[in-house]
Amino acid sequence: MVLMKVLVYGSLNIDLLFFVDHIASPGETISSSSFERSAGGKGANQAAALAKAGLSVTMAGKIGHDGLFLLKLLESYGVDTSAVIRSDGATGQAIIQIDKNGQNCIVLYSGGNGEITLDEIEKTIAGFNAGDIIVLQNEIVHTGKIMERAKKQKMRICFNPSPFNEKIASLPLHTVDWLFVNEIEGAALAKLPPDTEPQTALDRLVKLFPSAEIILTAGNNGAFYGYGEKRESRGIVKSPVVDTTGAGDTFTGFFLAAREKNFSAAQSLAIAGKAASIAVSRKGAMESIPFEGEVFNIDRHLKN
Repeated sequence: MVLMKVLVYGSLNIDLLFFVDHIASPGETISSSSFERSAGGKGANQAAALAKAGLSVTMAGKIGHDGLFLLKLLESYGVDTSAVIRSDGATGQAIIQIDKNGQNCIVLYSGGNGEITLDEIEKTIAGFNAGDIIVLQNEIVHTGKIMERAKKQKMRICFNPSPFNEKIASLPLHTVDWLFVNEIEGAALAKLPPDTEPQTALDRLVKLFPSAEIILTAGNNGAFYGYGEKRESRGIVKSPVVDTTGAGDTFTGFFLAAREKNFSAAQSLAIAGKAASIAVSRKGAMESIPFEGEVFNIDRHLKN
């Protein structure tokens, strides 16, 4: 039985989804064939994925009263939401265009994600123990302070630097135990051209962050793992693409859960890839994430 706890300190958003023929170009006005309002935010998506994958998860962040439905949905997946602060402001918002091929374009408004205080961070992290895991993204404020406080608490840190911006360079990335990047983020973090081969970017990241397990996803080229001298890779699991929103968060949650369930890095890549393939075949973010019973039937005897 997995006894440690996972704290996801991150964003909770209301997703406003517009289904379109193609992503709008600058200056272009287009019509959407349908509209939906759903639960999202990278933090909330990752909390849902981790809980659906069978881990004990607490969500921390801040929402307005317009976002209470997010908490009900997370709780239905088994996520503890007692560390989510309610404010008088607005919940974070995401305007998402989804084209006929399932690709998306996202505009974010921070809302409560930008109003988290240092006092709230201190009180939240004080409730966790050495060896517990904290999962972070780049959609809330004070991420660096959270990393420093979590390391002082001797928690293990998982970081997904998305959305990638200039703030990433100022963060104490030496504290991170797992670093999840896509090919664009990986190349940027490694200070390499955006068209760099994934394996090359991975090798550079392993040298730059020797204390972290590096997981690099590369779209149709699959996913790559590096730590020390060890390298693993897995191709994608093909499935019909309906909506790619939350696929990366699903991958992150299931990979981390697999590692905590003592699967090897190679097995964990396979499990995470399978989970993501299921997620993209369904509409929505949290709602599209599969449960552990749909995913954890990978042969434990895969070659390490």
